[in-house]
Amino acid sequence: MSVHLLTGIFSIVVVDLVLSGDNALVIGMAAHRLPPRQRRWAIILGGAGAIALRVTFTALAAVLLAIPLLEAGGGLLLTWIAYKLLREEASEHNIVASESFFGAVQTITLADLVMSLDNMLAVGGAAHGSIELLIFGLLLSMPLLLFGSSLVARLLNRVPSLLWLGVLVLTVTSARMLVDDPLIAQRLGNELHLPALVILAAGLTGLVTTPAVLRWRRTRRPASEPSEAD
Repeated sequence: MSVHLLTGIFSIVVVDLVLSGDNALVIGMAAHRLPPRQRRWAIILGGAGAIALRVTFTALAAVLLAIPLLEAGGGLLLTWIAYKLLREEASEHNIVASESFFGAVQTITLADLVMSLDNMLAVGGAAHGSIELLIFGLLLSMPLLLFGSSLVARLLNRVPSLLWLGVLVLTVTSARMLVDDPLIAQRLGNELHLPALVILAAGLTGLVTTPAVLRWRRTRRPASEPSEAD
């Protein structure tokens, strides 16, 4: 086994661990409030959808890479997904289980779309044109997605505050996709890449979390403040 092949395998394992972790994070965040049976199906459907999209995007890689600002658009969509997940978690309204299930599947599908694009770009680069390595990357991502999603969902049920950490991971990923877009990266140059990433990640995190914090404060105020009549 050549050093080049070993390097490619190692690179794909690292990429899959990171990006499948992000994808599993979104699936787990979207599904953790569902009843156990629906949660299991949401995770299975989400994982299957992610794999199908990764295969499709890999097959269409040459076409997709020619679309300007595609990765930046994915980053903006992922920001909206993070906001949507946090908004649903912060809401005090009870949601009918069937509506929650289809809402979770919808969110997971959108996240799969973005994450699969990101995965295609990263794994495609790590594989250096090798079909065998691309297939290896796709096969490796399957158990990582399914196991990781279930683990995230269980953790969030036990420690709901971890959702905020998940949102932070998603907003940082969104910022990275924006500054890594070839057209934007070319304009920024090497010197401005890291500062732009830090500033953008902080700005997106504030944009996503501020409405949820304000909503939480509004819902807490009536219970914590005495009424004027008292």
